[in-house]
Amino acid sequence: MDITNLNKDRKNRRKGTLDLSTMVYGKVPPQAKDLEEAVLGAIMLEKTAFDTVVEILKPECFYVDSHQRIFRAMQALSQKSQPIDILTVVEELRKREELEMVGGPYYVTKLTNTVVSSANIDAHSRIILQKFIQRELIRISGEVIADAYEDSTDVFDLLDAAESKLFDITNNHLRKDYNSIDSVLVQAVQRIEDLRNQTEDISGVPSGFPSIDKVTFGWQKTDLIILAARPAVGKTAFALNLARNAALNPTRPTAVAVFSLEMSAGQLVQRILSAESEIWLEKISRGKLEEYEMKQLYAKGIQRLSEAKIFIDDTAALNIFELRAKCRRLKNKHDLGLIIIDYLQLMSGAGGNTNREQEISQISRSLKQLAKELEVPIIALSQLSRAVETRKEGNKMPQLSDLRESGAIEQDADMVMFIYRPEYYDLNANENGESVKGETHVRIAKHRNGSLETIKLRAMLHIQKFVDEGIEGGDGAPAGQLPSGWKPIGSAGGGGAMGPGPDMGSGYRQIGSRMNDVPFDDDETPF
Repeated sequence: MDITNLNKDRKNRRKGTLDLSTMVYGKVPPQAKDLEEAVLGAIMLEKTAFDTVVEILKPECFYVDSHQRIFRAMQALSQKSQPIDILTVVEELRKREELEMVGGPYYVTKLTNTVVSSANIDAHSRIILQKFIQRELIRISGEVIADAYEDSTDVFDLLDAAESKLFDITNNHLRKDYNSIDSVLVQAVQRIEDLRNQTEDISGVPSGFPSIDKVTFGWQKTDLIILAARPAVGKTAFALNLARNAALNPTRPTAVAVFSLEMSAGQLVQRILSAESEIWLEKISRGKLEEYEMKQLYAKGIQRLSEAKIFIDDTAALNIFELRAKCRRLKNKHDLGLIIIDYLQLMSGAGGNTNREQEISQISRSLKQLAKELEVPIIALSQLSRAVETRKEGNKMPQLSDLRESGAIEQDADMVMFIYRPEYYDLNANENGESVKGETHVRIAKHRNGSLETIKLRAMLHIQKFVDEGIEGGDGAPAGQLPSGWKPIGSAGGGGAMGPGPDMGSGYRQIGSRMNDVPFDDDETPF
């Protein structure tokens, strides 16, 4: 027999019989049998009692097996909009062939004799829930202890599994109750007052692009933002720009977690360094840097980025449980403010879903739940289907229907943004004959809390940088200006102390660094 299967069989047998309270402490697991009988009896006596209990308890919360079966029969009656009383419960159990298993009609009738009314059914139900949670904690602890003794167990898998099981208890059984509007109004008014007193319009995490922040007011807490494009359009570069801008924001620096399922951490850092230092990515990747460029790399790139709270995780095939556990730890330790995932289709779900569309649906729902739980915005990159390529010429702008593998992505997202570059489809000039090289359109196709806009940026992908077109330069330059060290091709003043530089391939060129002791001559380049 295969060793792996043997270990699985051994673990399954152990988990089926393991009871830490019995094995270690010699005690009966926590239970409240009398209260279980009282709750079930009250449901059959009081018409509205089931509605109260069903919000608190699930069938597995009952310790006694017959009580679980009776409660499931009550659920079935409720789903069929039938009354719940002694006769209907007995009949339902008979149809399910479980009447004798629970003790027959006599036992069901006996349950109503243990309670007079349903006055305290809410309190009784919560005690039953507490006992169930205690039993679950004992069970999970026993499984963790047993697995920890196994030499074949990966310790990090064990940590993730333990954390996800504990989270499931909280997520599935400790739900928030409803709020009355008066209490929510107090919070809403307080938030409005806080926003009124702010000197700036941005209420969320700044994107670093004024034209985007004008529409979004920053990335808002609890929002799931989908950033989608075709391969090689610049999704990762744009997402890293957002991470860098948030982490290095001068007024409100934000801790950012970047989960890269496609590229290594080293490759991402090279891209961030290229954007921050404005040195060509190709030169950084090959290590072919001149002395002045190394100085520029340290002064403009490494020195600034070393202070940024950017946390990169390049775990391949990351599943939603691992992501949730890692984000929770980062939130507790570093007050995480923004999560970026590159990209959604490379993630795996909880398992058990053979249908890829269902798995993606589960992942997108889980990401939205995680954003709400941690109260941080999540930007998830997504691929687009090939439907974009099949459309007629001149109509290549992505649509919501182009989101790949699941319509649930569109439903769960608070905002969906598409990146479109005309030159990707060999469209090098607009209708007026003007060059569109480097022109990038960020189309907000869905915005649950705001307007739908198309924002124009300028892509400098050779340095992995985007700048706001005609509003503000990427490094805070005045309106219409490029970042320091860049100028349009053919502009006056190409020589002098700064001298001209090479064509950057987007209608602009890089000029010599001020850190260079010897300026370039007109016929020289730094390459």
